Amino acid sequence: MTNDHAHVPADRPLLRRPQDGELIDVAGVAHFFRLTGEHTNGHFSFEEFSLAPGTIGARPHVHEGHDEYFYVLEGELTLHTGDGEVTAGPGDLLAATRGTPHGFRNAGTVTARALCLYTPAGYENYFRDVHAAVSAGAEATDELLAEFRSRYRTSSHPAPSGTPQE
Repeated sequence: MTNDHAHVPADRPLLRRPQDGELIDVAGVAHFFRLTGEHTNGHFSFEEFSLAPGTIGARPHVHEGHDEYFYVLEGELTLHTGDGEVTAGPGDLLAATRGTPHGFRNAGTVTARALCLYTPAGYENYFRDVHAAVSAGAEATDELLAEFRSRYRTSSHPAPSGTPQE
């Protein structure tokens, strides 16, 4: 895996090999960014992520500055919809557009893998910031995550009653 932030000229296509990307491990979720804003002139970023059984990927939240699209490859994701939860399996797609409450966790028994497209790009910097803070010794508390989210026009959303918070 490479940790590249290279700008790509707009006059030619970009081929990314399976090992090409930036791995950012945040709170038990392995985010492997295949494309970031540096590669797409800020248009979008694209990642593959995985999370082990019992892991919360993201507590319910709302983005005001970008859209997210999740596509499940393996396992299952339990998705918060703002008023409840649904389970998504391989081939399912979730569109979490701006202003839409969402979150996800792995309530299944096997590791879940999914793709996520962010448009426009930039939210990959949230993951970079959290990773850097935790690597420097900070604990990934709800307060810390809320502080970083606010930098990227994102706010927490109350979880539906009865959903796990840890």
